Amino acid sequence: MLSILTLVVGAAAYYLERQAGNVQLAWIVAGLAVFMVLAMWLFPETGGKNGSKS
Repeated sequence: MLSILTLVVGAAAYYLERQAGNVQLAWIVAGLAVFMVLAMWLFPETGGKNGSKS
């Protein structure tokens, strides 16, 4: 769900930047959104074991 939300916000920011005439920034925003989703999938948060105290 968080990945979809990230892509939706990235797409909205891309659209707004394109409408404002900032084509280069729009592509940076789109690339960053995709990078963030890939990073979330490649490096998930680590969880502790049920018996650990940390």
